[in-house]
Amino acid sequence: MLDPQAKALLDLMIERGVPPTHTLSPQDARRFYLERRGVTQPEPRPVAEVRDLAAPGPHGPIPLRLYRPAHAPTPAPTLVYCHGGGWTMGDLDTHDVLCRQLADESGCVVVAVDYRMGPEHRFPAAVDDVLAATAWLQAQAGSLGLDATRFAVGGDSAGGNLAAVAALAWRDAGEPVPLKFQLLIYPATDMRLAAPSHTSNGQGYLLTADTIQYFRGHYVGPEHYTDWRASPLLHEDLSQLPPALVITAGFDPLRDEGRQYADAMSAAGSPAQYVCFDRQIHGFITMGRVIDEAHTAVGLCAAALRRALA
Repeated sequence: MLDPQAKALLDLMIERGVPPTHTLSPQDARRFYLERRGVTQPEPRPVAEVRDLAAPGPHGPIPLRLYRPAHAPTPAPTLVYCHGGGWTMGDLDTHDVLCRQLADESGCVVVAVDYRMGPEHRFPAAVDDVLAATAWLQAQAGSLGLDATRFAVGGDSAGGNLAAVAALAWRDAGEPVPLKFQLLIYPATDMRLAAPSHTSNGQGYLLTADTIQYFRGHYVGPEHYTDWRASPLLHEDLSQLPPALVITAGFDPLRDEGRQYADAMSAAGSPAQYVCFDRQIHGFITMGRVIDEAHTAVGLCAAALRRALA
């Protein structure tokens, strides 16, 4: 059964004639994604510090936003967060509320990354930005009041994909200070779109097969579908990765590939917890104004962060 609150939201979108994302230009999709946050997102929580930063990157400066909760220790454990939006839309403002929630409930500093997106900046620009931002934050940890030995990466949807890729790349590069945790919220893990839930949940639940094709087309070409930097599920070695929490939604086209990634990590000996919110739709964790289970999911993520970075 679809969660009644999620169903009410979908019904309202139909009633109001909300256009599907894949029918919009990337510029209009971005504007609409930002504007609709007021309908579904809770009020932003106060935190002790919100600070805009910029990290040097291979494609130019990378905007960042740091959230420090009042009860964070010094130096503070840190989550580097990648927003969702299909590698095409989303920014520091679309996920401001969620980053504040995660910081407040976990006691960790959260730093959001405004990575470059398609179609203007195609794969692997977003990957490069996330890795550069994470490395810069760790290098600047002392001046920023962060604990360089307690870093996690995380994100939702496309951001979950980027976080998983970052964890793999960090391990493969043999970085001297390993990452401690991955927070993967309904992540995209396989650009081939082959998992059964792409068919069973492909229409009627907000994120549709047509919109996924639209996002993928703006970000990555067919020649890169099997590149692990686009499809982390296809990396030949998923061992010795940071512990992960993978969250999925039962009515999400990405549900099965999220589960597959958690299973593959577990099979390779990397610690992975998997939780599916069976009655939910893709994107629900940012919708706490209209979907109560969003708060449950945020609390679960915050508790996992708190434990992993203690």
